[in-house]
Amino acid sequence: MAPRIGIDLGGTKIEIVALDERGGERLRRRIPTPSDSYEATVSAIVGLVRAAELELGGTATVGIGTPGAISPATGLLRNSNSQALNGTRFRQDLERHLVRKIRVANDANCFALSEAMDGAATGASVVFGAILGTGVGGGIVVRGRVVAGANRIAGEWGHNPLPWARDDERPGRACYCGKRGCIETFLSGPGISMQHFARAGERLDPRAIVERAAAGDEACEASVRRYEDQLARALASVINVVDPDIIVLGGGMSNVARLYDNVPALWPQYVFSDRVDTRLVRNRHGDSSGVRGAAWLWSD
Repeated sequence: MAPRIGIDLGGTKIEIVALDERGGERLRRRIPTPSDSYEATVSAIVGLVRAAELELGGTATVGIGTPGAISPATGLLRNSNSQALNGTRFRQDLERHLVRKIRVANDANCFALSEAMDGAATGASVVFGAILGTGVGGGIVVRGRVVAGANRIAGEWGHNPLPWARDDERPGRACYCGKRGCIETFLSGPGISMQHFARAGERLDPRAIVERAAAGDEACEASVRRYEDQLARALASVINVVDPDIIVLGGGMSNVARLYDNVPALWPQYVFSDRVDTRLVRNRHGDSSGVRGAAWLWSD
C-alpha cells in the first residue's frame, strides 16, 4: 500500500511525515517556512513530497494541514496566519504541480483526526479536539471522518462568546475577529495572562501562573480557578451541541494536569443533562498530531 504523506504548514516550519497503513512513521523531516513568499512555499512543499516519494518508492496520498481553510464559495485559502497564502489557489496549485488530488484541512481538524485515529481518542465515535494555545481552535471527528461543515468552520468554538458570562467578564476584551468577549480572549495562553494582569497587576506567562498557583500563590490560584470555570462553561456549550464521547485538549494549556480533574467536576452544572459521560483527556501525539492528522485525511 502506498504511504500516506502528511504536511503541517506552519508560520515558521513545514513538517512532513509518511505513515504506513497502521500509522507507523516511515519518514519525518522539517524545513523552515519560506518567509512572505507564496511561490516559494508551494515549491518547498512540492520538493518535500517528491523527495519523500523518491526515498520511499511509489506515489503517496498527500494531506495538508494549515491554519485557515479553503472557502467553499471561492476555492481560495482564507483566514491563514501566513498572510502570503490568503486569497491563493493553494490546493489547485499543489494539485497541478503534484499531478494528483490532495486534501487540505484546518490544522485543528487535523489535530482532532490524529487523536481520533490512533491517539488519545482511539475507538471513540464522536471526538472534539480543542486547541488551547496562542489561539483557541477546535475540530470534530465522527466515526473517523472530519466534519468540515457547509462553511468549513465546524468546531470553531473559539469565536463564540464565553457562555454564562459573569458581570465582571462583560463585555470582554476585543478579539482580532472584530467581536468582543470571544472564548479565545479568555482561554488562550495570552487570555489567561491578560486576565491575571487585569486582576493581580502582574504580567506572567501561563506557565508561571500555573507554577505559582501550585506553590501556594493566592492570586495565581484564583486565576487558574477562574480559567477552569471558564473552560468548563465553554466546553459545556460544546457538549450541549455536539455531545462528544471524548474531548481531547491540545496546545500549551493542555499540559496543565489539574484541568483533567477539575474541569469535568465543574461542567455538570452547565451541561443540559442529568449526568455527563464525556471524558476530558490530554492528547497522545503532542506537537505531532497536526502532521499525523494531515496524513490520515486519506484514511477512507
